[in-house]
Amino acid sequence: MSNDNAPAAGGQGRNLLLRRAVLGASALLLTQGATLPGAAQGDPLPSWNAGSTKQTILDFVTRATTPGSREFIDIPQRIACFDNDGTLWTEQPLYFQVIFAMDRVKAQADRHPDWKTLEPFRWVLEDNRAALAAMGDKGILQIMAATHAGRTTDEFAATVVDWIAAARHPRFDRPYTDLVYQPMLELLAFLRAHGFKTFIVSGGGIDFMRPWTERTYGIPPEQVVGSSGVTRFEMRSPDKPVLVKEPRVEFIDDGPGKPAGINRFIGRRPIFSFGNSDGDQQMLEWTAAGAGARFMGLVHHTDAVREYAYDRNSPVGRLDKAWDEAVRRRWVVADMKNDWKVVYPFELR
Repeated sequence: MSNDNAPAAGGQGRNLLLRRAVLGASALLLTQGATLPGAAQGDPLPSWNAGSTKQTILDFVTRATTPGSREFIDIPQRIACFDNDGTLWTEQPLYFQVIFAMDRVKAQADRHPDWKTLEPFRWVLEDNRAALAAMGDKGILQIMAATHAGRTTDEFAATVVDWIAAARHPRFDRPYTDLVYQPMLELLAFLRAHGFKTFIVSGGGIDFMRPWTERTYGIPPEQVVGSSGVTRFEMRSPDKPVLVKEPRVEFIDDGPGKPAGINRFIGRRPIFSFGNSDGDQQMLEWTAAGAGARFMGLVHHTDAVREYAYDRNSPVGRLDKAWDEAVRRRWVVADMKNDWKVVYPFELR
């Protein structure tokens, strides 16, 4: 029988200790809401300004969880799905996993001298983001395949944790896990307190998110649905099986892929879902199509001072068709500037 609490040796021990340090620090973010003014008076969402958005959330949860209510929903059916990028944490100026992949290109460049002249890698090394953006998803997928593949899943997870510990956001000069949204941390905790099971359903890589989501959001790895690549089982020694990441895409959990991913990995239709972009529209439509009480929400990024302001024309997190659909169908649109009293946990310190 293995002992997961036994100290690891060498580099593995360093990565394990680092992982625990990073996840322990991230755990503080999850509890910040309890110190907000208003929390002591029983306000479960103290970082949300009073108004129709906050009240709609509170009313929905009350109706769905009060025994005897006409819209009461049994606990097993209380499934809540959240997008990650732009919904639970910042996604500008680039998706954070893309920044991670670009940093991996730079870290591995000495072993790949051909990258200096090979696109899209040369654009990363030259920091030519305009050229990289012009290549679109194809270029990003090439970079991710080259930097993510060939490693075991354990090695990749350790690399993610190392990066999370060291990397800093270019604008805020803070770790990326500092840039989670305090109002959404409170919402996750509020839902769980009322019997909801909370899931991440994101276009981001599942192996990139799983190493840190439990401590940061309280969402364990088995409740993370994301895009994934093919993995291969391999025996490195008679007693050491590993899973090796291959440079092939298995599943894209974005747009119409989100309902498919929910069906495949969760097996229940959510009654509550929150996103922020056109990539989340189908997830919200899938949620809305179920019977009984339903909640569909979008975060609208309107605060250029505290975060970023963008919607229809943004190459990252575009909110266009989903916004129109939300208006037409009267889904909740949370205006960051007006609905959020606090954006980030560090604002409370």
